[in-house]
Amino acid sequence: MAKSGSTPDHDSATLDHDSVTRTEKRFAGRTFHCVNSDPTPPARRSLLRAALTGTAALGAGLAIGTEPAAAAPPIAAPRKRPTNAEEALRELSAGNRRWRTFRQQHPDQSPAVRQALTTAQHPFALVLGCIDSRVPPELVFDQGLGDLMTIRSAGQVLDEAVLGSLAYGVLELGIPLLMVLGHQSCGAVKATVQADLSGEELPAHIQYLADQISPAIDRTKEGDARVDATIDANIRLIRSHLAAEPDLAAKVDSGALTIVGARYELTTQRVHSIR
Repeated sequence: MAKSGSTPDHDSATLDHDSVTRTEKRFAGRTFHCVNSDPTPPARRSLLRAALTGTAALGAGLAIGTEPAAAAPPIAAPRKRPTNAEEALRELSAGNRRWRTFRQQHPDQSPAVRQALTTAQHPFALVLGCIDSRVPPELVFDQGLGDLMTIRSAGQVLDEAVLGSLAYGVLELGIPLLMVLGHQSCGAVKATVQADLSGEELPAHIQYLADQISPAIDRTKEGDARVDATIDANIRLIRSHLAAEPDLAAKVDSGALTIVGARYELTTQRVHSIR
């Protein structure tokens, strides 16, 4: 396991499952008429007409909704999906390794998968992450459609909507793994630490975020080290809150759910566990 603020330097530190806690212009429709007063010679008019006809045909081919038919991509064989927390962690770790080594497979995006997902979904992991645009779980774990159920809030802050969404994934869909995913240089944590030092009130609803994060502030550290340590402490605090939720706790006790903490390093793109 990596120390607070450090970056693991080997794969064994990445999501070690032994450390878990359970988105017309159409030219064809336009007619170009040659009037009798046109001084252009007939032969030249014919050439222009032919050229315009060709342009119209080209425009029709480029019109929105009338794109040339593309060859159907090959249908990939269905992936074996994780069925328990250990397998889910192993898949997330492998996906993050592909991401950070630029060997992404972009799985589960084929026509067959898209069609299958019109009737049901069976995600194998729940990820509670931050809203930060640099840390989209489906990308950093190289997963596709129907693989992850993601809930995102600034600093992974919990409220009734977040808790209800997590409970839906666990209780209704039977997802076996819940990951609290924090990240290096979290703006919500930094703002909380700075406000705590200055005593200033943050604007509007942002203060609510700070109120939820502030119990995790590590006052034994100073400067950037305090922010970094608080990121890890906040992950642990949220994980503990979730583990204490009665419905989730019952699933943990029965072995049906594992709740883990993890952190994404922006500098290396590595995800590692936070105990």
